Amino acid sequence: MDPKSCITIDREWDIVKARQLAREMAKKIGFGTVDQARIATTVSELARNIYLYAEKGELCYEIVEQAETVYKKGLLLLIQDKGPGIADLRKVMQDGYSTSGGLGAGLPGAKRLMDQFDIQSEVGKGTKITTTKWLR
Repeated sequence: MDPKSCITIDREWDIVKARQLAREMAKKIGFGTVDQARIATTVSELARNIYLYAEKGELCYEIVEQAETVYKKGLLLLIQDKGPGIADLRKVMQDGYSTSGGLGAGLPGAKRLMDQFDIQSEVGKGTKITTTKWLR
């Protein structure tokens, strides 16, 4: 498995494949089962959002290393789509907000499960999420 892998999300089955790849990469890096589940859950939520709202997008996984003050290794997820975009990012990042009738835990829940989380979106152009989980 390469240090960077991408998967196109355009069918419901791709959500399962994305989740499996996330677990494999997390395990390869050395994450324990709890963090593997956190990463896989995050991938599930973000891939499902692509499928439900954008119809097609890409999810890339990259093993990253950082050596600023302390050496760290982790898994970076880059999620991009060219869907309708999100008009109000503050609103979608609030717990309980949902446009699909769900629990509204998707994006805020994914943010809580990861160590770093950045979302950028432009109406009519799409959404880009970059999120990282660091090995402890």
